[in-house]
Amino acid sequence: MLTHPSIVLTLRRHHLFSPLPEKIFQDVCTLANLKRLPGHATLMHQGDPADRFFLLISGQVKLHRVTGEGQEHLVEVIRPGQTFAEALLFSQAKAYPVSATALKDSVLVSIEGHHYRKALEDQPQICLAILGTMSLHLHQRLKDIDTLTLANASRRVINFLIQERDTVSGDVVLQVPKRLVASKLGIQPETFSRILHRLIDAGLIEVQRRTIRILCEEQLMTYQAG
Repeated sequence: MLTHPSIVLTLRRHHLFSPLPEKIFQDVCTLANLKRLPGHATLMHQGDPADRFFLLISGQVKLHRVTGEGQEHLVEVIRPGQTFAEALLFSQAKAYPVSATALKDSVLVSIEGHHYRKALEDQPQICLAILGTMSLHLHQRLKDIDTLTLANASRRVINFLIQERDTVSGDVVLQVPKRLVASKLGIQPETFSRILHRLIDAGLIEVQRRTIRILCEEQLMTYQAG
């Protein structure tokens, strides 16, 4: 049961919970619980029964899959304020399609999925609104798939930099190690580093540890690897 006022407030402000009538929200909090996950600890494994979804309060969690060849593929990095595994509530999936592992010490709210879904069955307008927000997330996943299937390695890296840049400073601050960025882009870490060096040599970016500064966005977007 959730009792900490600031965590309850964080949950209440999230778009999955803000439309809920107070009684239903309180029932959700009664069945929810707080989980503390040390860095590198696993919250769930790919294939585990999918009976709960999660809101990250603090820390960082990676969602990842293991391919048939045994390689790890990064799907997404979850940041504080984001939920994950909630889409399974509206599908017939019985198991989690990804594993979730803490990249650093993390605190999460674990929400009972079946009860939440049953509550929405009596709130059709709220249900439609929530499905609308989920469709935006799905649209982003489709863009990610397009990048992986239609673009070569250099174009994947460039698309990533353009998408992740700060619109004011032009900087990209990597929130995870470069090897995980490479995994998300479907390339090897050495390939990611090699492409960054090419872009540096072309005068298009500067790299300082995990900060990548875009020097000329227009030329970067039209860059063609030799």
